[in-house]
Amino acid sequence: MTNIILLGPPGAGKGTQAKRLEESRGMVQLSTGDMLKEAIAKGTALGKQVEGIMARGELVTDEIVIGLIEAKMQDGAKGGFIFDGFPRTLKQADALGELLTRTGSTLDRVVEMQVDDAALVDRITGRYTCGNCGAVYHDKTHPTKVAGTCDVCGSTNLKRRADDNAETLKTRLMEYYKKTSPLIGYYYAKGLLASVDGLADVDSVSSEISSVLD
Repeated sequence: MTNIILLGPPGAGKGTQAKRLEESRGMVQLSTGDMLKEAIAKGTALGKQVEGIMARGELVTDEIVIGLIEAKMQDGAKGGFIFDGFPRTLKQADALGELLTRTGSTLDRVVEMQVDDAALVDRITGRYTCGNCGAVYHDKTHPTKVAGTCDVCGSTNLKRRADDNAETLKTRLMEYYKKTSPLIGYYYAKGLLASVDGLADVDSVSSEISSVLD
């Protein structure tokens, strides 16, 4: 069983690689955003608390996120857990470390997906998805075979995320570098950090991550 953190700026491909690890190694992705939505949908006590906080436009506390992670970890995972979107700060990294120690677990590897900012902006601003089946496309690298029509399901409901624009992405990148990039040094000092080329093709990135984990 291997527990890892995937680190990288928005659009680095963490979600794609997490799904591949789930399929190939039986790991479970713990995505902060997904866990918050799930707790709200289930209407648990914690979910109702989260819903109230978000309705007021406030940020969900680290304690609540750690509580959600701990609850999910109790369900178990044959291949281990992938932490995606948490920790984002040094304080959260300490809190995660305390949780793992308390539950008799370990953090085995931190995989940093390195990207070039200019290339990342190009990658994200050209991205669009099928609103029907979720297939992902890109203006330059992976356009649909027939303009305006999904290759997979034939739907014409192709969408771009409202925040997939250059200005918004630059703001998100600045936030990442201010708050999350210190984690790179933090985990390097602990001997847990490994870096991979996040801008390589998807298969190459998967192969690099596999080499790190093996």
